[in-house]
Amino acid sequence: MSSASHAFQALVAVASRETVKFFHQRGRLLSAVVRPSLWLIIFAAGFKNVFGVAVLPPYESYIEYQVYVVPGLLGMVLLFNGMQSSLAMVYDREMGIMRLLLTAPLPRSYLLFCKLLAGTFLSLLQAYAFLIVCALFDVNLPWWPGLVYALPAMFLTGLMLGALGLLLSVSIKQLENFAGMMNFVIFPMFFLSPALYPLWKLKESGAEVIYHLSLYNPFTHGVELIRFAMYGQFNILSCAVVLGTLVVLFLLAAWGYDPQRGLVRRRG
Repeated sequence: MSSASHAFQALVAVASRETVKFFHQRGRLLSAVVRPSLWLIIFAAGFKNVFGVAVLPPYESYIEYQVYVVPGLLGMVLLFNGMQSSLAMVYDREMGIMRLLLTAPLPRSYLLFCKLLAGTFLSLLQAYAFLIVCALFDVNLPWWPGLVYALPAMFLTGLMLGALGLLLSVSIKQLENFAGMMNFVIFPMFFLSPALYPLWKLKESGAEVIYHLSLYNPFTHGVELIRFAMYGQFNILSCAVVLGTLVVLFLLAAWGYDPQRGLVRRRG
């Protein structure tokens, strides 16, 4: 059997395992939909005054808020699932599953890439499940062809965040440390981004430090890539940053999982 056939079989096997495991964890899909829905519907509704007029600066209305934040909330879904894949990697390593996977007669970097592709596929499933919720609440989005344009942007952003999860899984020894990662990685990346508010508003209000930190946040460019793509535009800078970050993070993760050179060897 050819090496290409072996590689394809490995990809199908890894993707099938991750997909079956995902559908057995029904709470995972539910949380992926509920979390951004809270920001879209309930959180924003709390900013309305007693007269029902939205007071969400810099947005003119509640509808404008919804339209702006949906791409950012799609990024939130991709971000959290990328970190969930990190948790799954740590669990598989503790159970010995990763050892069996990485001893397969294929390049270790390719096997890690299979894990990355499988996790990104699940991220896209959760993102489109959230878009179904948006449709149910009649959010005014460019459904066609906006969501078609946004698919490659979400895929690339999902790969970047999944690669970040791979890299973090190298250094996390135990599942108990995952909560710390949530506090020091996910939330700073999310709030230091234009997911909920435009960056120009930060600069205008005098928060120069936060503004510049947000510019260097790769998640910022992932959100902007999705937002521009949804409206039929291509953000070259954001695409370059996301692609470059993806390559760097994945190479570092592959190095970390190399038993001859990476952190896996030093940690046993």
